[in-house]
Amino acid sequence: MLNWNTIDTVLLDMDGTLLDLHFDNHFWVEYLPRCYAARHGESLEWAKQRIHPLMRRIQGKMDWYCLDFWTRELDLPIVELKREVAHLIQLRPDADLFLEALQRSGRQVILITNAHRDSLALKMERVELRTWFQRLISSHDFGYPKEEQAFWHALRAEVEFDPERTLFIDDGLAILRSAREFGIAQLLAVRQPDSRGERRDTAEFDAVEDYASLVAQLQACEMTEQPS
Repeated sequence: MLNWNTIDTVLLDMDGTLLDLHFDNHFWVEYLPRCYAARHGESLEWAKQRIHPLMRRIQGKMDWYCLDFWTRELDLPIVELKREVAHLIQLRPDADLFLEALQRSGRQVILITNAHRDSLALKMERVELRTWFQRLISSHDFGYPKEEQAFWHALRAEVEFDPERTLFIDDGLAILRSAREFGIAQLLAVRQPDSRGERRDTAEFDAVEDYASLVAQLQACEMTEQPS
Protein backbone atom coordinates (compact mmCIF):
# COMPACT_ATOMS: atom_id res chain seq x y z
CA MET A 1 0.00 0.00 0.00
CA LEU A 2 1.27 3.45 -0.89
CA ASN A 3 1.87 6.03 1.81
CA TRP A 4 0.02 8.94 0.22
CA ASN A 5 1.11 11.25 3.04
CA THR A 6 4.61 11.17 1.51
CA ILE A 7 3.48 11.92 -2.07
CA ASP A 8 3.22 15.47 -3.39
CA THR A 9 3.69 14.78 -7.11
CA VAL A 10 2.31 11.97 -9.28
CA LEU A 11 3.95 11.29 -12.65
CA LEU A 12 1.89 9.11 -14.99
CA ASP A 13 2.72 7.37 -18.23
CA MET A 14 0.03 7.21 -20.92
CA ASP A 15 0.13 4.12 -23.16
CA GLY A 16 -0.32 0.91 -21.20
CA THR A 17 -0.73 2.87 -17.97
CA LEU A 18 -3.75 5.15 -18.42
CA LEU A 19 -4.69 3.93 -21.88
CA ASP A 20 -5.15 0.31 -22.91
CA LEU A 21 -2.03 -0.80 -24.78
CA HIS A 22 -4.14 -2.91 -27.15
CA PHE A 23 -4.37 -0.03 -29.64
CA ASP A 24 -0.59 0.35 -29.89
CA ASN A 25 0.12 -3.37 -29.96
CA HIS A 26 -2.46 -3.94 -32.69
CA PHE A 27 -1.20 -1.03 -34.76
CA TRP A 28 2.52 -1.85 -34.64
CA VAL A 29 2.35 -5.64 -34.66
CA GLU A 30 -0.53 -6.22 -37.09
CA TYR A 31 -2.01 -3.19 -38.82
CA LEU A 32 1.17 -1.39 -39.89
CA PRO A 33 2.79 -4.53 -41.38
CA ARG A 34 -0.50 -5.22 -43.22
CA CYS A 35 -0.43 -1.73 -44.74
CA TYR A 36 3.25 -2.07 -45.64
CA ALA A 37 2.60 -5.41 -47.32
CA ALA A 38 -0.30 -3.96 -49.33
CA ARG A 39 1.84 -1.04 -50.49
CA HIS A 40 4.51 -3.39 -51.84
CA GLY A 41 2.20 -6.13 -53.08
CA GLU A 42 3.78 -8.66 -50.75
CA SER A 43 2.61 -11.00 -48.00
CA LEU A 44 2.01 -10.01 -44.39
CA GLU A 45 4.81 -12.33 -43.30
CA TRP A 46 7.20 -10.59 -45.73
CA ALA A 47 6.32 -7.24 -44.20
CA LYS A 48 6.74 -8.44 -40.62
CA GLN A 49 10.16 -9.90 -41.44
CA ARG A 50 11.27 -6.44 -42.57
CA ILE A 51 9.61 -4.28 -39.93
CA HIS A 52 9.87 -6.25 -36.70
CA PRO A 53 13.69 -6.68 -36.67
CA LEU A 54 14.05 -2.91 -37.06
CA MET A 55 11.63 -2.39 -34.18
CA ARG A 56 13.63 -4.72 -31.95
CA ARG A 57 16.90 -3.00 -32.91
CA ILE A 58 15.77 0.48 -31.90
CA GLN A 59 13.37 -0.37 -29.08
CA GLY A 60 13.78 2.05 -26.20
CA LYS A 61 15.56 4.61 -28.38
CA MET A 62 14.14 7.95 -29.48
CA ASP A 63 13.56 6.74 -33.06
CA TRP A 64 11.37 3.89 -31.80
CA TYR A 65 8.87 6.44 -30.51
CA CYS A 66 9.24 8.92 -33.38
CA LEU A 67 6.43 8.90 -35.96
CA ASP A 68 8.55 11.07 -38.28
CA PHE A 69 11.20 8.34 -38.29
CA TRP A 70 8.70 5.62 -39.19
CA THR A 71 7.08 7.77 -41.86
CA ARG A 72 10.48 8.25 -43.53
CA GLU A 73 11.67 4.68 -42.98
CA LEU A 74 8.57 2.95 -44.35
CA ASP A 75 7.33 5.68 -46.67
CA LEU A 76 3.88 5.40 -45.11
CA PRO A 77 1.61 8.10 -43.59
CA ILE A 78 1.87 6.80 -40.03
CA VAL A 79 -0.41 9.37 -38.39
CA GLU A 80 -3.14 8.81 -40.98
CA LEU A 81 -2.86 5.03 -40.55
CA LYS A 82 -3.15 5.38 -36.78
CA ARG A 83 -6.30 7.40 -37.28
CA GLU A 84 -7.84 4.51 -39.25
CA VAL A 85 -7.81 2.31 -36.13
CA ALA A 86 -8.25 5.09 -33.56
CA HIS A 87 -11.54 3.56 -32.42
CA LEU A 88 -9.39 1.10 -30.42
CA ILE A 89 -8.03 3.90 -28.21
CA GLN A 90 -9.59 3.66 -24.77
CA LEU A 91 -8.95 4.31 -21.10
CA ARG A 92 -8.05 1.50 -18.76
CA PRO A 93 -10.87 0.67 -16.31
CA ASP A 94 -11.29 3.26 -13.54
CA ALA A 95 -8.31 5.33 -14.75
CA ASP A 96 -10.60 8.36 -14.96
CA LEU A 97 -11.76 7.82 -11.36
CA PHE A 98 -8.13 7.69 -10.25
CA LEU A 99 -7.33 10.92 -12.10
CA GLU A 100 -10.39 12.59 -10.60
CA ALA A 101 -9.34 11.51 -7.09
CA LEU A 102 -5.83 12.84 -7.67
CA GLN A 103 -7.21 16.18 -8.81
CA ARG A 104 -9.43 16.43 -5.72
CA SER A 105 -6.42 15.69 -3.51
CA GLY A 106 -4.63 18.80 -4.75
CA ARG A 107 -1.44 16.96 -5.70
CA GLN A 108 0.66 17.94 -8.68
CA VAL A 109 -0.16 15.49 -11.51
CA ILE A 110 2.01 15.41 -14.65
CA LEU A 111 1.67 13.18 -17.72
CA ILE A 112 5.06 12.06 -19.04
CA THR A 113 5.02 9.94 -22.18
CA ASN A 114 7.43 8.72 -24.84
CA ALA A 115 4.64 9.15 -27.38
CA HIS A 116 5.30 11.51 -30.27
CA ARG A 117 3.33 14.74 -30.07
CA ASP A 118 1.21 13.70 -33.09
CA SER A 119 0.29 10.45 -31.36
CA LEU A 120 -0.46 12.31 -28.14
CA ALA A 121 -2.75 14.71 -30.02
CA LEU A 122 -4.62 11.83 -31.68
CA LYS A 123 -5.21 10.14 -28.36
CA MET A 124 -6.40 13.38 -26.79
CA GLU A 125 -9.02 13.55 -29.57
CA ARG A 126 -10.39 10.18 -28.50
CA VAL A 127 -9.92 10.35 -24.72
CA GLU A 128 -9.92 13.71 -22.93
CA LEU A 129 -7.08 13.72 -20.44
CA ARG A 130 -5.90 17.33 -20.49
CA THR A 131 -8.19 18.49 -17.71
CA TRP A 132 -6.64 16.10 -15.18
CA PHE A 133 -3.04 17.29 -15.55
CA GLN A 134 -1.03 20.41 -14.86
CA ARG A 135 1.30 19.46 -17.74
CA LEU A 136 1.40 17.01 -20.63
CA ILE A 137 5.05 16.29 -21.44
CA SER A 138 6.41 14.23 -24.34
CA SER A 139 9.97 12.97 -24.22
CA HIS A 140 10.27 14.41 -27.73
CA ASP A 141 10.16 17.84 -26.09
CA PHE A 142 13.57 17.02 -24.57
CA GLY A 143 15.04 14.74 -27.23
CA TYR A 144 15.61 11.84 -24.81
CA PRO A 145 13.35 8.86 -24.02
CA LYS A 146 12.38 8.07 -20.44
CA GLU A 147 14.79 5.14 -20.51
CA GLU A 148 17.70 7.64 -20.36
CA GLN A 149 18.84 9.68 -17.36
CA ALA A 150 19.01 12.77 -19.56
CA PHE A 151 15.21 12.76 -19.74
CA TRP A 152 14.85 12.91 -15.97
CA HIS A 153 17.35 15.72 -15.60
CA ALA A 154 15.53 17.67 -18.33
CA LEU A 155 12.19 17.01 -16.61
CA ARG A 156 13.54 18.22 -13.26
CA ALA A 157 14.77 21.41 -14.94
CA GLU A 158 11.33 21.94 -16.51
CA VAL A 159 9.04 20.94 -13.63
CA GLU A 160 9.53 21.60 -9.94
CA PHE A 161 9.16 18.37 -7.96
CA ASP A 162 10.92 16.49 -5.18
CA PRO A 163 11.89 12.97 -6.37
CA GLU A 164 11.71 11.72 -2.77
CA ARG A 165 8.05 12.78 -2.57
CA THR A 166 7.03 11.57 -6.02
CA LEU A 167 5.08 8.56 -7.28
CA PHE A 168 5.66 7.37 -10.85
CA ILE A 169 3.49 4.76 -12.61
CA ASP A 170 4.62 3.24 -15.91
CA ASP A 171 4.22 -0.08 -17.73
CA GLY A 172 7.87 -0.12 -18.89
CA LEU A 173 10.28 -1.90 -16.55
CA ALA A 174 13.37 -0.33 -18.14
CA ILE A 175 11.76 3.09 -17.68
CA LEU A 176 10.95 2.39 -14.04
CA ARG A 177 14.55 1.36 -13.44
CA SER A 178 15.74 4.59 -15.01
CA ALA A 179 13.37 6.56 -12.75
CA ARG A 180 14.66 4.65 -9.72
CA GLU A 181 18.26 5.44 -10.69
CA PHE A 182 17.31 9.12 -10.85
CA GLY A 183 15.87 8.93 -7.36
CA ILE A 184 12.09 8.70 -7.78
CA ALA A 185 11.05 7.25 -4.42
CA GLN A 186 7.79 5.45 -5.16
CA LEU A 187 7.32 3.36 -8.28
CA LEU A 188 4.50 1.19 -9.60
CA ALA A 189 4.42 -1.03 -12.67
CA VAL A 190 1.28 -2.17 -14.52
CA ARG A 191 0.34 -5.85 -14.37
CA GLN A 192 -1.68 -6.03 -17.61
CA PRO A 193 -0.99 -3.07 -19.95
CA ASP A 194 -2.88 -4.70 -22.85
CA SER A 195 -6.38 -5.79 -21.85
CA ARG A 196 -6.18 -8.61 -24.41
CA GLY A 197 -2.69 -9.66 -23.36
CA GLU A 198 -1.49 -11.75 -20.46
CA ARG A 199 -0.84 -10.56 -16.95
CA ARG A 200 2.91 -10.27 -16.57
CA ASP A 201 5.69 -10.50 -14.04
CA THR A 202 6.72 -6.97 -13.05
CA ALA A 203 9.98 -8.17 -11.55
CA GLU A 204 11.10 -6.12 -8.54
CA PHE A 205 8.29 -3.59 -8.82
CA ASP A 206 4.91 -3.62 -7.11
CA ALA A 207 2.16 -3.39 -9.69
CA VAL A 208 -1.16 -1.70 -10.30
CA GLU A 209 -3.79 -4.42 -10.46
CA ASP A 210 -6.67 -1.96 -10.88
CA TYR A 211 -7.14 1.75 -10.32
CA ALA A 212 -10.14 1.29 -8.04
CA SER A 213 -7.80 0.05 -5.33
CA LEU A 214 -5.61 3.15 -5.65
CA VAL A 215 -8.71 5.36 -5.45
CA ALA A 216 -9.72 3.58 -2.23
CA GLN A 217 -6.22 4.09 -0.79
CA LEU A 218 -6.25 7.77 -1.67
CA GLN A 219 -9.71 8.27 -0.19
CA ALA A 220 -8.70 6.48 3.01
CA CYS A 221 -5.67 8.76 3.30
CA GLU A 222 -7.87 11.84 2.87
CA MET A 223 -10.19 10.65 5.64
CA THR A 224 -7.31 10.22 8.10
CA GLU A 225 -6.08 13.73 7.27
CA GLN A 226 -9.42 15.36 8.14
CA PRO A 227 -9.56 17.04 11.56
CA SER A 228 -11.64 15.24 14.18
